Amino acid sequence: MTRRTEWPDGGGHAMGGAEHRKGRGGRDDSDDPSPSRAGQGSPRTPEEQARAICLRLLTGSPRTRSQLADALRKRDIPEEAAEEVLSRFVGVGLIDDTAFADAWVESRHHGRGLARRALARELRTKGVESEVIDQAVGRLDPEQEEATARELVERKLRSTRGLDRDKRLRRLAGMLARKGYSEGLALRVVRQALEEEGEDPELLEQWAQE
Repeated sequence: MTRRTEWPDGGGHAMGGAEHRKGRGGRDDSDDPSPSRAGQGSPRTPEEQARAICLRLLTGSPRTRSQLADALRKRDIPEEAAEEVLSRFVGVGLIDDTAFADAWVESRHHGRGLARRALARELRTKGVESEVIDQAVGRLDPEQEEATARELVERKLRSTRGLDRDKRLRRLAGMLARKGYSEGLALRVVRQALEEEGEDPELLEQWAQE
């Protein structure tokens, strides 16, 4: 079982009389804000600053190591301090690029209908390593990808009714292309959908060969 790293709290905990003081009239104001206590929340060392920045960003949403490294660089955190904090975050599981990539593929495919090519492109922009990307998008099998493409076309078909055949084909195939589907898959799925609506298969085949 991995032992969770204890992070410095930034201000220390000096125990003794200085920490437990009596206020006016003998009132215990050990819980009142004081200059020394207020200072505890203000990181002083580069490592403390890096830790605070990373925790704040991770509270909003998961981030890759590369994204956090970029954020620290923009805030002028020294490279050595940034590397130390990032490595410790990886060690305790607060940064996990593999889990990030898997969750990204699952969410963006089912939520936005993105294909493997588009998903890989997005993960690259977030600094995920190629090997991790390949593993994540590889879990999306071709059958699932084609089924999603069909669902996307079915949802879009109604809005293209009334347009001529060529415009419908271009619009539907273009929609799939923007989501990362290959040209061959896009044309096949769109032609099948239009055939089911009664379009002439031979005319559709001629269009695809042009």
